[in-house]
Amino acid sequence: MTRDEFEHVIRAAADITKDDIVVVGSQAVLAQYPDAPAALLVSLEVDVYPRSNPEKAIEIDGAMGDGSPFHETFGYYAHGVGPETPVAPAGWQERLIRIDVPAVLPKSGTVTAWCLEVHDLVLAKLAAGRPHDFVFVEEAVRAGLVGVARLLHGIEALPESHRELTRDRLQGLIRRCPGV
Repeated sequence: MTRDEFEHVIRAAADITKDDIVVVGSQAVLAQYPDAPAALLVSLEVDVYPRSNPEKAIEIDGAMGDGSPFHETFGYYAHGVGPETPVAPAGWQERLIRIDVPAVLPKSGTVTAWCLEVHDLVLAKLAAGRPHDFVFVEEAVRAGLVGVARLLHGIEALPESHRELTRDRLQGLIRRCPGV
């Protein structure tokens, strides 16, 4: 997914819900790193929810989710989720990265997206622990987008139920990738 495609999803989701959009999935990396390594941009979906009214995420999913006409037309889509979706460190909502993108109609000004900060994103990926999450984490670390020391520190802010396993996963990455 490119930054332009990412912004297209944000604009369309904001137009549907008339709200700021929160991005919590892997493509949130594009907020801080518009030219992120290609290995981080393989997902065709942007995990989003309306900031003021998260329950309206279902409207986004219905209008532009997997298999929708939006998806069929553009080849990428929005996945309506909620604030409970990421298992991220405490305070993640206060660390969201704000980006303003041009609205659908230029005279409408801008729409705002609030994107998961990259360290919080990587920790959420480690906590989720799916195979594609490990690929994402390793690439983010190798590319220098996150610092291992900051990730280790951030583990302490995860829900207690996820700390040990997340720490083990990060330690495993460090062992597999000397010098990161």
